[in-house]
Amino acid sequence: MNGAEALIQSLSESGVDVCFANPGTSEMQLVAAIDGQKNMRAVLGLFEGVVTGAADGYGRMADKPALTLLHVGAGLANGCANLHNAKRAYSPVLNMVGDHASYHLQYDAPLTSDVAGVARPFSDWLATSKSSDDLVKVGTDALRAALQFPGQVATFIAPADHAWDEANLTLNTEPPEAPRTSQSKVEAAINALGHDGPTAILLGARALREDALAMAGRIADGTGAKLISETFSTRLQRGAGRVAPERIPYFGELAADFLKNFEQVIIVGTTPPVSFFAYPDKPSWLLPDGVEPVILATPHECPLDALSRTIDGLKEKGVDIADRPKNVQASMIPPVDDGPLHPVAVGGVLAELMPDNAIISDGAATAGLAIFPMTAGTKHHDWMMLTGGAIGQGLPVGIGAAIACPDRKVICLEADGSAMYTIQSLWTMARENLDITTVIINNGSYA
Repeated sequence: MNGAEALIQSLSESGVDVCFANPGTSEMQLVAAIDGQKNMRAVLGLFEGVVTGAADGYGRMADKPALTLLHVGAGLANGCANLHNAKRAYSPVLNMVGDHASYHLQYDAPLTSDVAGVARPFSDWLATSKSSDDLVKVGTDALRAALQFPGQVATFIAPADHAWDEANLTLNTEPPEAPRTSQSKVEAAINALGHDGPTAILLGARALREDALAMAGRIADGTGAKLISETFSTRLQRGAGRVAPERIPYFGELAADFLKNFEQVIIVGTTPPVSFFAYPDKPSWLLPDGVEPVILATPHECPLDALSRTIDGLKEKGVDIADRPKNVQASMIPPVDDGPLHPVAVGGVLAELMPDNAIISDGAATAGLAIFPMTAGTKHHDWMMLTGGAIGQGLPVGIGAAIACPDRKVICLEADGSAMYTIQSLWTMARENLDITTVIINNGSYA
């Protein structure tokens, strides 16, 4: 078999079963290998931002990477905005970029570029194949890197001759275990929770899944701490009966005011909050002066393990921690008044009509901030947000979610301007016959 066939077989045997693709001439052997692999689904995107955004959405919902296939440096560059969002979401993405044959690069053909240089700022891990056998090794190494908890963007570059030359090996890989936080950080969090002053537990990334939220809710019930969440989360599991942390406001002044009274902030699965942009005479660091964050678990450490050990430690100190959280979201469908269809009304309609276990891909920009609270008490659902701030994410992330979870309804909330960045997503949705409803929030302005 050739290098492309050996690579795709190795990835398929390691559990990769979807490829989002926008290939070109340099990737024809890879296309043929994917087409010949019965256990891998190929999904075409008309624009590379659709491909990378779909891989992000798939990774968020499947907790494993899809493969991408992009055409040389220029094609990669077209997809970089949504790779940026995926990286900020800690999504597992296996990003494969084809390149000219290695011996052809010396001639500086029109599409020659520094592919690695383009990839580096948007990748957590990066490598270039050196031979057909090395292509297999680099690809499986990239898969293992993408699976590093909670997920990484792992990019590997595949020269065309390494895809068509004969290869003599196949490999497979297993996901690595999630790192555990240190005992000293658990003890620091327990000590902070014993402090009399106002305490917040700030949750993000994997700590916003239902099981972690339930653990955090039990801790909050037993200690009096307040649960809060990062402003833009990868995947928040919410709805009636689930623990509902209060979201830090988007605008810097509101966020600083929201946080100003806390004397301790314990952080699980995210980083200390900062303002989205800098403004004259306004703080970038949003925690109150003198408050040092207590990091219980970084985004790369298992929140379930950290929260479980914290519960055990609190119980050892005599804190009454219940077996179930007491403070959960009440069931509530807000009334919708007659009148203009503004974002608050859209939120009310969505809360009323959303099916159970729906997935929301929120690319609605500022309108999404008004829709979000209106849906808090509806049926169980997952809400995916714009983690990296690069607009054009909502529609392609919805594609990836629908392919990862074909039995669940996907609803894309998309701002009018943001939709134009990746409007080609609609073609892929139709071609793949995906169960996606898209709502365009058209306010006709930048605000």
